[in-house]
Parts: sequence; structure tokens; C-alpha cells
Amino acid sequence: MTDAVVDLNADLAEGFGRWTLTDDEALLTVVSSANIACGFHAGDPATIRRVCDRAAERGVAIGAHVSYRDLAGFGRRAMDVPADELADEITYQIGALEVFARAAGTKVAYVKPHGALYNRVVADKEQAVAVVAGIRRADPVLPVLCLPGSALLAEAEKTGLPGVAEAFVDRAYTAAGTLVPRGIPGAVITDPEQVARRAVTLATQGRTTTPDGEPVHVRARSLCLHGDTPGAVDLARTVRAALRGAGVGVEAFA
Repeated sequence: MTDAVVDLNADLAEGFGRWTLTDDEALLTVVSSANIACGFHAGDPATIRRVCDRAAERGVAIGAHVSYRDLAGFGRRAMDVPADELADEITYQIGALEVFARAAGTKVAYVKPHGALYNRVVADKEQAVAVVAGIRRADPVLPVLCLPGSALLAEAEKTGLPGVAEAFVDRAYTAAGTLVPRGIPGAVITDPEQVARRAVTLATQGRTTTPDGEPVHVRARSLCLHGDTPGAVDLARTVRAALRGAGVGVEAFA
């Protein structure tokens, strides 16, 4: 048994119009934090409102899942956006979500970049500075959820934003502690038992392994499960049960 406590987050509201991708209703019964798409990679106003309402009803923390403006590419295509423009777009997305969160009786509790932007700010200091500037304009003390050792985490903490490290239970890691690109076979892990074991090891020991079995140390306060991973709901339920069985508490960090 252990006295460890982690947050369990998932990407939600990733639909648009008649198109839906994530099972928001089911995932909200499992996770403690919801990364809600803000309209740039997914999420229309009706979807955002509905997910905010349901998250508030269930006491799930709401996070702004900010992205490059890329609906067609689901925010997963590399883009070169000028720093000032990117900062403005980050502020805009947080503001849009904040209105719906307040209407639901809650608030935006943190920010997490999505997709290509998330990967870019692991090493790109200029883009990380822009993201932080956009967040601070919306709220100067809003926590930032990001990869340990990233440029974004360093910049957030440098400017006074709380930085929260996260780990991914359904993604493969490189030896450097970064995520294996999605285009490489095995980058996304869908086996429930494997994902559950990874979650418990990350929560209790702060480590995982590469596809080749090399150890990777990842100290994280939050564990992420992608809402668009095949079988995401079953994966989330299996992970939550495995954490409970290992004596790991699950609660939002914000």
C-alpha cells in the first residue's frame, strides 16, 4: 500500500457540430480533471457548455486545453505561429472557456497545451514564453500542466505560474523522457492491463520504460489518459481501479 495521491486527467469536448470523438459523459465519471477543448483543435460552443456543466456537476476540475488554430488537423500538425499571435490566441481560448465554466458555477482551474503545441513547447523556449504570456494575461496565477523538464514548465515557474508535471499512461516514452511520435508503431498503448500497470508504477515509483525496456524517470502529480485513445473509457476505468487497488488516491491538483 502507499499514501500516494495523483490527479487523473483526460482530454474532453473533442467534437465539433455533429462529429464526436470522446465519450465525455462516461469519462467524467472516472477522471478528476478535464482538459476541455476550447474551439481551436476541437470543441464547438454547445459541446464546451455541455461538458463544463457535467464537469461542474461531478466536481471535476476544468482545464483549458489550448491549441494551435487547426481544426482540420486536430491540432496535431506542426505550425509556425508568431509569438505575439500565439499569446493572443492562448488568452482568447482561456477566456472562451472561462465564460462557460462560470456559467456552470465553476472556473478554469488550469491550462494544458494540446497536440503539436504541447510537443513544441517541450524544447522551444520562444513558443513557451508566448504560451506563458497568454496564460498570464488571462490569470497571473493559473497552473500550467505540462511535461517534466520542458521549456514550458521552466518558463511557467520562472514567471510565477504554478507548474504541474504530468505523465502519460497510454503513450510510449523515449529514453530522453519525451513522448514517442504518434506516427511510430507502438506510440499509443491501448492494452488495458499494460496501461494500468504503467499508471501504478508512475504513481508509486515515478518511472516507466521505453518500448525497449529502458527505465525512464518521470515524477508527475497528474496522469493523463487521452480521450481519443481506442477504448478510452475502459482504459480509464481499469486505471482508476488499479490505482485504488494499489492504495493510490485520485484527486484534482487544482
